[in-house]
Amino acid sequence: MRLARQLLCALSLMSIAAPVLAWVYPEHRDITVLSVVSLDAERRAIFESLWREARSGREERLCEKAADAGQGLMPDCIDWAAMPAIGGDHSCSAREMLETVSNDKWILSVARIAAELKVDLSRIESAPTAQSVSAGFLESEAIRARRVNALQVADTHLLRADPDYATRAGSNNAHFLLARPRTDFSAKEYIELTLRDGSEINAVGVFEWYHLSALQKATRLARETLSAEERSSLVMAMLVDEAFALHFLEDIYAAGHVAGTWGDVSQRRGTHDYYNQHGLEVVTWGGGSTTAVLMGDAHMRPEDAERVAEAVRTSLEALIDTAAARPMQTILPHAPQAPSEPDAFDVCKASTLPQRPAGLHSTPEAVQLSIDVLQATPVPGLGEGLGAMPRFRAEVGPFIGVAGSLDTRFVDGGFTGLEEGNGFVAGADLSLRAGLGVNGVLGEAGDGLVFLSLGYRGDSPSTNDFTDTLVAQRGGTLSAAIPARSGYSARLRMPFYLVPGDLLLLAPLHFVVPRTYQHIAVTAANGGRIPWQVGLATRFGRFQFVLGREIGVAFYGVHNNDRLLAPGTSADADIRVIRFRSTYLDLPVLEYRPYRSFDTTQTSELTLELYAGMDIPRGGDVIAPPGAPRVDLERTYSIGVRAVFDWRHYF
Repeated sequence: MRLARQLLCALSLMSIAAPVLAWVYPEHRDITVLSVVSLDAERRAIFESLWREARSGREERLCEKAADAGQGLMPDCIDWAAMPAIGGDHSCSAREMLETVSNDKWILSVARIAAELKVDLSRIESAPTAQSVSAGFLESEAIRARRVNALQVADTHLLRADPDYATRAGSNNAHFLLARPRTDFSAKEYIELTLRDGSEINAVGVFEWYHLSALQKATRLARETLSAEERSSLVMAMLVDEAFALHFLEDIYAAGHVAGTWGDVSQRRGTHDYYNQHGLEVVTWGGGSTTAVLMGDAHMRPEDAERVAEAVRTSLEALIDTAAARPMQTILPHAPQAPSEPDAFDVCKASTLPQRPAGLHSTPEAVQLSIDVLQATPVPGLGEGLGAMPRFRAEVGPFIGVAGSLDTRFVDGGFTGLEEGNGFVAGADLSLRAGLGVNGVLGEAGDGLVFLSLGYRGDSPSTNDFTDTLVAQRGGTLSAAIPARSGYSARLRMPFYLVPGDLLLLAPLHFVVPRTYQHIAVTAANGGRIPWQVGLATRFGRFQFVLGREIGVAFYGVHNNDRLLAPGTSADADIRVIRFRSTYLDLPVLEYRPYRSFDTTQTSELTLELYAGMDIPRGGDVIAPPGAPRVDLERTYSIGVRAVFDWRHYF
């Protein structure tokens, strides 16, 4: 029981850390590329010149072009446009991002996986056509399935390349917008709220923090005389800070991040996923009554990319103009204290925005530059209360439930080994369940369901008899190779990393090396170290190979021994009546789940399973005739199909 509690605790933490990303890597990069190539010619030339200075000494790892629109499937370098995609999701600070980009080989693997994901997503229909509308529900589910599978493949590969990928972005609310406290909030008031010392960490606040860090470094480039080496380091630090900031500016436009962050883990995750997929109508801070519909991760349309790129370009223009000392309406004061290294503010560990070092605080000019950028961003939803955006829940967290099943299985003979042929057994089970839902830790194709159920089941007699004699035919259910029985049942399900049950055995690691255990648990929920248990989405539902994830057991004859007929020891001997008990084990092998919706705090689903079983009899003592020798009972093996109706209530 102690290990079980440890496991549930560890998996609960895993669910809290489930990633809630906005745009996926290739979408982040496409937005940034679009913003760079849309700069006017003079600013574009300045920016490329700055990039050449920054990459001095890093030419092998950093691409020649700052934004390479024609990058293929096997990039062998990282351009600046990829850095906003790396920031936040694959690094926790600008300083860490530069270290990763400069020295870590795995980031090239991430870039290649992202390039493949971009191609896969481009082949998926994103908007309804006349054909898809006429085809109706199944066509839309086919599109959804292709997207789910593409993301699942990419996420599995990303998790191998970057073990922290699944837990890094979900550690806090840094990628989300703070909900507005009231309707009459102005853009200036909202910015001041997000920048306030001790304010809950949020996307606008992180953008402003790193954008200001970049602008302050830009003031030094414009006003100080530096050596070539000093200037190269400062330019790189400035561009890295800005790239990190832009990740969060781009996240501001994802529909699931606009609706607000309040609520428990399940509500935040469910709301995020719903609006990213279905879209959200918004107004912007400077847009008056004009509205726009936003989408979210893996659902980006060309109009979404153009809208976000416009804000990114505005931010980038302010940086270029400041660094080049170009005429500006708002000029940031010189910040000689700005360091020549990228900012180290860790957005993964922080829960609030820290206080800036002396001399580097935000100024009225900095606030105005942020307002200029944020005028085009969406107004976030209200906080909890009247007028709040509708909330949706994900299947995350503890639950209790009821499950009923009907099954039929093919058995290879009977317990005595003297039976005539094979047969079939039908059964039914009703059980109570308690567990933890961690479904879709990395997406809809994942499966982190953990539960223990206790119930009662009954079986019909097998269709084959122990012999075809007239006496046997008159023996009723006793003459069946396997008689009708009832007993208590139990069932345990949990994902595994490499071998079944390893999460339970490794649970103590959570208290010794929690980060390592969390990586193991997330990988297990996403298909395992060898991802042969990853779900496959289709237009008709979801299929998954689940051997080793679940085991069921039924205990027959616990209170009263079951009875069984067996032939005598010779042709003229009386038929023997045997007393026995048995334990039946079953292992689901393949599972099919139709798509379902999750309503507030409860869900129900019908699951079809193909399973294998083994019946282990014990006893064999003869009741009648007196003195007859006991019977050596044999195991039977079976394969069957089960239909399970599962209802859960989440807390």
